[in-house]
Amino acid sequence: MRAREIPSLALDSYQRAARVALANHLVTSTYPDRIALPLLRRWATELREDLLDLFGYRLEVTETTARLFPVLDALDPSQPARTATDRIFDRRRYAYLALALAALGRAGNQITLSELADHVAAEAGQVDGVDLEADRASDRDAFVDAVGWLAARGAISLADGDAGGWANNPSSGEALYDIERSVVVAMFRPPRAVQHLRSVTGLLAGAEAPLDDEETRQPTDPKETLRKVRRALIERPVVYFDDLDQDGRTALAAERTVIDVELLTGLVAERRAEGVTLIDTSGRLSDIRFPSTGTIAQVALLLAGEISDRVVDPDAAELTHHSIPDDGDLIERLDSAIPGGGIFDDLAEFGTASSEVDDGIGSDKYPFIENSWLRGTVADLVERFGRTFAAQWQADPDGLRERAVTMLHRLRLVSIVSGGIIVLPAIARYRDVMVSVRDRAPQDSLFDGTSPDTEIEAH
Repeated sequence: MRAREIPSLALDSYQRAARVALANHLVTSTYPDRIALPLLRRWATELREDLLDLFGYRLEVTETTARLFPVLDALDPSQPARTATDRIFDRRRYAYLALALAALGRAGNQITLSELADHVAAEAGQVDGVDLEADRASDRDAFVDAVGWLAARGAISLADGDAGGWANNPSSGEALYDIERSVVVAMFRPPRAVQHLRSVTGLLAGAEAPLDDEETRQPTDPKETLRKVRRALIERPVVYFDDLDQDGRTALAAERTVIDVELLTGLVAERRAEGVTLIDTSGRLSDIRFPSTGTIAQVALLLAGEISDRVVDPDAAELTHHSIPDDGDLIERLDSAIPGGGIFDDLAEFGTASSEVDDGIGSDKYPFIENSWLRGTVADLVERFGRTFAAQWQADPDGLRERAVTMLHRLRLVSIVSGGIIVLPAIARYRDVMVSVRDRAPQDSLFDGTSPDTEIEAH
């Protein structure tokens, strides 16, 4: 492992480079910032070896881009594409994004927004259920969101005009973009041709052979088992022993497995009886910080404490226990979007919509809490601490509950299921949450009552 050969004074820089690569699979001269690419270029040789050895990840670094090719062991719905205003992409925005990227790959050095929209509209008309009408405001907004996502990552850069003006009135507004060819080429590099797949499961690790052909599968490689466990450590907020098979549990229990990841990333491992989590004190690898500031994060922390107390409350009714559902429904929904017939059936090599995928979740059962209890608990929190919450959430306790529970779900502290949540063991670390409400010094304002004069601190 090359990280062991790096002088201690330079190790922090190397670990920052590793976190940048793992957190941003595509790095350009401007994304995620202007210092990321020079940092990766400095440590490119060492990172290539360590990322391949520890995780099986391939890193390609050029003068203008750095591209990490991860290995997917399971589907992960927790990291969707988002707009500049943090809205999650819907199917239409994903379709526009894919079609825009294809159009950019065939374009010259520059393109106007209206020209790009025309190309996307022409291609969208050939796909059932997808269309782009420039005279429809909702289509223009979705298209501009997709273009903004590409611009944020450096695939295109604004040379003149304004995309917002075109979105408001395409007959009078316009925008001109320079196309960054190297970024466009690096952006979409699937592990295998998507036209050859009948199912999204073909993109997962171990799909080189037909998923239903057990005779072609080879015995588990111990080195690959270690890599799979390390991948889980950096991709999941928490890795539970129950997530893994017996070989994986043995690997996770071995100190060397976690120590190597700590050395590469600079994260600190926290071991519990149920599993292991890596604590990101830098805040540069995690896509979500917790505990954190803001009404959603604070209510999520308070709710985590209430849920933990409910699970162990000896005076309350005993909770039922349920297993965590697998990803079958997600696979089915994704596969339903694959165009049928034509060349897809002729080219398909492996993976079927009915194939079963090992999602790593064991059959252990955990406490189940109903939505009615969550509603009542959040209503109580609003009554007790509502004066410290943002005004929009004071008036929308149901929305507040949904956002807080979603945050806990993304952190693998709970699992959202029909009718409620399944409580996972790591949530116990947030028992006995301490809450303090402090008054802030009043400030002169042009508008009275624009901000609360109190704020909550939960820790």
